Amino acid sequence: MYRVAIIGASGFTGAEFLRLCAGHPDFEVIVATGDSQAGTRIADLYPSLAAAYPDLAFVPYERSMLDGIDLVFMGLPHGHSQALVPEIRGSVPHIIDLSADFRFDDPEIYPTWYGDTHKAPELLSEFVFGMPELFRDRLPGAELVAVAGCYVTTASLALAPLLAAGLIAPTGIIVDAASGASGAGRPPKSNTTFCAVDEDYQAYGLLDHRHTPEIEMAIGAHARTDANVLFTPHMAPMNRGILATCYGRPTSPLTTDDALACLADAYADEPFVVVSERSPSTKATLGSNSIHLTARVDPRTGTVLAIGALDNLVKGASGQGVQCANAVLGLPETTGLAVAGLYP
Repeated sequence: MYRVAIIGASGFTGAEFLRLCAGHPDFEVIVATGDSQAGTRIADLYPSLAAAYPDLAFVPYERSMLDGIDLVFMGLPHGHSQALVPEIRGSVPHIIDLSADFRFDDPEIYPTWYGDTHKAPELLSEFVFGMPELFRDRLPGAELVAVAGCYVTTASLALAPLLAAGLIAPTGIIVDAASGASGAGRPPKSNTTFCAVDEDYQAYGLLDHRHTPEIEMAIGAHARTDANVLFTPHMAPMNRGILATCYGRPTSPLTTDDALACLADAYADEPFVVVSERSPSTKATLGSNSIHLTARVDPRTGTVLAIGALDNLVKGASGQGVQCANAVLGLPETTGLAVAGLYP
């Protein structure tokens, strides 16, 4: 049994870590930090977790509480992991971080896309990028893992095989994606309250969303080329889910069957990837660690269309974190993770 600490456990991704760890046969949550909710029982903030954690309470972070911990999951907002990781790395065997703090090797990306200088640039090259389907080979035994972002996972798994096979050009790629409101986190914001989100659909982060360079990095690294992406995210009036509709230009005559076969061949042995002619649905992935993919080729406009859907809190965040942890520890990647979604 691995002793687990969750730092930033009171947010939505932290709560999802708690839920997934409760069903994991090899993980035992010893510590759940949540400075803003310190002293609050997990069961009181999240009654859905009451049966699994009837008495455990959120506590403020202290370095000493990590003594004897085997694995740390970090569910902190961007910028916070940069301060903590240098302090705790080396004292725990494995750190799985959900933030964007260590996803890039190049420190110059942070002031350009995140508006601030990185506080621990010397650690960037030591992190493994956490998207097992594309970058599994570096995960076994890794000490430090930076889990891929939710939009990034959806778009990259849809596009990467097509780009790697040379079926689409690496430039002029367009990604339009919509996320449920939980992607904005648990703390209330004026644009994520029920009245703001309900009956509304809005694009945001126009031309400068910080997941843009991460999508380019992920698909480019997998295909071993430089990729150029125009990414536009949208807020959808739903709790969970991401749907990404991606457009590319074919490099040679191509059919829908060719594109679907490319995806199916690339993910033939992947338990969490469903490739089908069906148009992906966010609700079909609810609560699961699966991503559903399809593709079409439109000869009239000369466009390749690739669509992906997933649960942004599971495969898009905490579920992928657990999948990465399983790979790091030598456990089957499916351990503690559902491949089937909830319905209705």
